[in-house]
Amino acid sequence: MQRRAIQRIIGVLLTIFSFTMLPPVLVAWLYDEATIEIFVTTFMATLVVGITFWFPVRKDKLDLRLRDGFLVVVMFWVVLGIFGAIPFLYNPGLPVVDAIFESLSGLTTTGATVIVGLDDLPYSVLYYRQQLQWLGGMGIIVLAVAILPMLGIGGMQLYRAETPGPIKDNKLTPRITETAKALWYIYLGLTVLCAGAYWIAGMTLFDAIAHSFSTVAIGGYSTHDASIGYFNNAVIESVAVVFMLLAGVNFALHFLAWRNLSLKPYLADPEFKAYVTFLGITALITTSYLYYSGTFSTAGSALHHGIFQAVSIGTTTGFTTAEYHVWPTFLPVLLLLGSFIGGCAGSTGGGLKVMRVLLLLKQGVREIKRLIHPNGQFLVKVGGKALSPEVMDSIWGFFSLYVICFSTMSLILAATGLDLVTSFSAVAACINNLGPGLGEVGANYASINPVAKAVLCLAMLLGRLEIFTLLVLFTPTFWRK
Repeated sequence: MQRRAIQRIIGVLLTIFSFTMLPPVLVAWLYDEATIEIFVTTFMATLVVGITFWFPVRKDKLDLRLRDGFLVVVMFWVVLGIFGAIPFLYNPGLPVVDAIFESLSGLTTTGATVIVGLDDLPYSVLYYRQQLQWLGGMGIIVLAVAILPMLGIGGMQLYRAETPGPIKDNKLTPRITETAKALWYIYLGLTVLCAGAYWIAGMTLFDAIAHSFSTVAIGGYSTHDASIGYFNNAVIESVAVVFMLLAGVNFALHFLAWRNLSLKPYLADPEFKAYVTFLGITALITTSYLYYSGTFSTAGSALHHGIFQAVSIGTTTGFTTAEYHVWPTFLPVLLLLGSFIGGCAGSTGGGLKVMRVLLLLKQGVREIKRLIHPNGQFLVKVGGKALSPEVMDSIWGFFSLYVICFSTMSLILAATGLDLVTSFSAVAACINNLGPGLGEVGANYASINPVAKAVLCLAMLLGRLEIFTLLVLFTPTFWRK
């Protein structure tokens, strides 16, 4: 284990993160708010700690090994979550567990909140929450990969540990630095376009920028308690649907489509087609049931609420236009189960990822065929290419660990006194990085107990780091020399 190299990277990254406290200072200054001191103090504290970590080992040039990369990723997300919680301790004055919960929820793009009364918070705090989600959307580690090589620190190990999806060795460009830059150019471009569209649709400039951060990050934080429903504007909701759909697509497809100026990469991708099909079916069922059950009096209202919530929950964004958790019978459960599928691999979405679910379904079909033809040779193919047994083993391993973690945390929450609906949905919403759940956590997570919140913090990290990256640290093999 390269302890000094790990210490150096943590110091550098924490120092970089400290400068993200300055934009909220500017917002506080623009709106003449008293929160300037909070963010300046957090900036100084984070900067000092970062330099303290970095300075003693600044001349070390040791490169990272693969397992060092996993440790750095997990440590940085935990450390970042803690330092990111500092502003919440002072405004709105949350307890420590609640502040860390809010910070991790933002950074992991979960969108579960313990804050009630968003409309009364200072603009700087509201901006800070949205910024946390934007930074977490593609992973701050990936952002740092574009900078670390200039500091003499290898980044490939970090990239493999952080990049989401079942196939981690595919790069958009030959060099890891260029890959990180390509991802962030796309991410930034979508954010700018989204903010402009929101502004034109009727949001204030502040709300447009704030909501573009959480839309492209598939985070779901809003500057209002009523979320997107606050605006009561069908055009704004349509903009949100478009950009939630785009953010849930594999960013490699966006890169290829932009580079080739063609839609063929989307049309030829089996995961994209499955993604659109799944969301389309969910939206159709939701809209039809809302209308025929009389939940909404007009077909137009049922249509726009049905499509919006199907896309928002299905992509694990978590915006709401209505209290979907009180909709009739099976709809809330249907939407929540949709979040288990989530976005595409290589997107900012959460959940199992469409590619994994697609491959699990193909594997299930193959097993049925084997029952009929025991001696037959059946391959699992995606896009006409057969997948290796190693990939399928990895996906089954991921799925089994996912189920075990989900079941264990649901039981722990139930043991703390929460009802089964709340326990099940809270863990589902957090491990899938969705946000809103059912029962007591339908609107927010303020009322649940501190132990449950701590468990849900772990669920958010497991979901954001895709299970393996975190659990590998708890194996004796990882620590064995």
